[in-house]
Amino acid sequence: MASALSAPVGFKNATDGSVQTAVDAILVAAQPHTFPSVSFDGRAMIVTSTGNPHGHLILRGSEQGPNYDAASVRDAADALSRAGLPARLIVDCSHGNSGKDYRKQPDVAACIADQITEGSRAICGVMLESHLVEGKQAIGDNPEALRYGQSVTDGCIGWEQTTGVLEHLAAAVRQRRARSS
Repeated sequence: MASALSAPVGFKNATDGSVQTAVDAILVAAQPHTFPSVSFDGRAMIVTSTGNPHGHLILRGSEQGPNYDAASVRDAADALSRAGLPARLIVDCSHGNSGKDYRKQPDVAACIADQITEGSRAICGVMLESHLVEGKQAIGDNPEALRYGQSVTDGCIGWEQTTGVLEHLAAAVRQRRARSS
């Protein structure tokens, strides 16, 4: 299905930490495919895709721990290069990379910013669990009790922390650009 999409598609590393499954998925999604589907009016149909050349790797950490450190990023970029793909990836600051503690996302992003400042070109983006209000809430039986702007799914950093993280990352990109010019 990813081969038929006209938008970029991210493939996260496996929960055991391996990036090869995601690299293989990027390669497969870039190829043309024919597969059964259902039309908008509910009829069976066959879809033929031309392939999606815009797949990318997302490092999300694993059951064994994080994979956003410089060595892990370098290893993942090397795996992409060996497969003939651009050595560019996105780091998910949440999930396994934050030990499933949303409050640690700014620390993960700071490490990413340091790598960018030091000249890493492999990292082309980040993912953050972010919302207007920090934390998360249960939906429960009383929808009127929900707090506006707070997640009902994953724990999130709040707006103020998000802007600080983004400003730090933007400063790292400016420093990297200044060093390379």
